[in-house]
Amino acid sequence: MTSFNEPSEAFPYMPPADEIKLEYAHIFALKEALPPRFLKTTFDKFLALVLLLISLPILLLLKIAYVIEGVLIRENSGPMLFYYWGVSGGKKIKKWKIRLIKTKYIEPEGAARHDWIAFSAEWTPESRTHVGAFVKKWYLDELPQFWSVLIGDMSIVGPRPLSVLHYERDKAQGNVTRSLLKGGLLGLGHINKGTAEMGVAHYEYQYVDEYLNRSSLGLLRLDLWIIWKGVVVILKGGGH
Repeated sequence: MTSFNEPSEAFPYMPPADEIKLEYAHIFALKEALPPRFLKTTFDKFLALVLLLISLPILLLLKIAYVIEGVLIRENSGPMLFYYWGVSGGKKIKKWKIRLIKTKYIEPEGAARHDWIAFSAEWTPESRTHVGAFVKKWYLDELPQFWSVLIGDMSIVGPRPLSVLHYERDKAQGNVTRSLLKGGLLGLGHINKGTAEMGVAHYEYQYVDEYLNRSSLGLLRLDLWIIWKGVVVILKGGGH
């Protein structure tokens, strides 16, 4: 029986320090999710549609590669797409991903419930298929989440949406940002992937504060800067 112990890298998010609670006391005082910003939402849906259309040939090529690998190596066969239950803006959503690992590393009962822990072996390089390793290196497993942005479950920029397990843990640590804003493909903290800054709570509160105080155009400019920084991270590869 394969062990499904949670990798430490899967939850790098830190509790808010006292300094954060003091600086952003107005954010901790909020009790409901923040209302959507029209320009941000419009931009999100437009960009998600464009990127989803651009991604379709990539997804088709990946599907062919998954089928070929599954024929050549039977233990690597299986569906390309899956989802687990996540939380975005305090609401439960389907978080779609591309399968990275061999099906023998997926815990079947948890997978039937769409629990994140059933798929947690993706953090172990030896569990990955050959195509899955390539997908992980270039962050292609996130491509299906453009659909989540298009249907309004996520945003392009925002605090990363967590699995239900990790969301509850984050909330128990005292964090509130993921209850206030829709989860994003990229965020101020997420563009620090691969560094010690990844998971530092300050970035999430900084973005919520900007969301509250910037004009619609100013928020869009910030999102564009974060997207650019995210593209740089992706082009470096590494699959952190």
